[in-house]
Amino acid sequence: MICEDQDEIVGALILFQKTNSYGEYVFDWAWADAFHRYGYRYYPKLLTAIPFTPATGPRMLLKTGTDRKHIVKALVNKVLQIQSEKEILSWHLLFPDIETERLISDDRFLERHGVQYHWINREFNDFGDHLSTFTSKRRKEAKRERKRVIEQGVHLELFEGSDLNEKHIDILFQCYQSTYAVRGQKGYLNREFFSLLSQRIPHAIALLIAFMKHQPVGMSFCLQNDEFLYGRYWGALYNIDCLHFEACFHSWIEYAIANKKKIFDPGAQGEHKLARGFQPVLTKSLHYISVPEFHNAISDFLTKERLQISQYLNSCSRHTPFNIDQSKFNLNISKYKTGQES
Repeated sequence: MICEDQDEIVGALILFQKTNSYGEYVFDWAWADAFHRYGYRYYPKLLTAIPFTPATGPRMLLKTGTDRKHIVKALVNKVLQIQSEKEILSWHLLFPDIETERLISDDRFLERHGVQYHWINREFNDFGDHLSTFTSKRRKEAKRERKRVIEQGVHLELFEGSDLNEKHIDILFQCYQSTYAVRGQKGYLNREFFSLLSQRIPHAIALLIAFMKHQPVGMSFCLQNDEFLYGRYWGALYNIDCLHFEACFHSWIEYAIANKKKIFDPGAQGEHKLARGFQPVLTKSLHYISVPEFHNAISDFLTKERLQISQYLNSCSRHTPFNIDQSKFNLNISKYKTGQES
């Protein structure tokens, strides 16, 4: 959706009309069920998000040098007008950064909290520097995982941007599909998607391929900008001990240090990330529910859920591998700004 001022585009946001909640990573199936039980239509719903991507970032493009607060207000009001005209009962804005939150600052939206696990660069010089923050036990375990991969005859090769060719895309896609195949499903994305990524944004792509006896056995795929590394997909063609930890965590932490990334966001969920040096961080989403009864009920639920999330964050902080108290480093990840202005 576009906001114009005297025929000049000054703001825009992505808006989807969805008939399901797949690929969102903010789970509202119970809300949909409650609507249905009381005779209301939960779907279609409006969604502002990056499809299949639980990564915090800006959700609006705003022209530099303009009254951004005014533009955001106009965009929000336009969405609510569309919602009313189409008789759609909810609008959901997922994983906004703190700038998006600040500019919206609308009491009509309900705030939901979630937890992810991110690696934070403490100006490490190398992987050994990173491991030096671990307790002796956890440091030995991490080294043992890396050694185990080598002992099985597996080595990993890095391919970035223009290094990628169609053979690499074939391997990437085959491994990507294998992750879903074990659950009897197909991946959301097709091969052409990955091929187009390599053509259109090669600077943002990094791919690790694991080889055993010169044959590919697994891969992990990341996107990146100057400050962030985003772990997106992984897959293995064979069950190889500790390969997941090496391909998805240890190797990318090493890469992040070498390339001076501030944050490595490996994706949603996964408490096992804590033992590998990741820390619990707070994520947010905003929800507009137009039916007063459901707005109030969901608001009450979210108040209780936020308390539980806060307690969970504190609990996770006690299970990190660090040899010093790093609870003070817990982050509200929405504060990181990744390019709000156009």
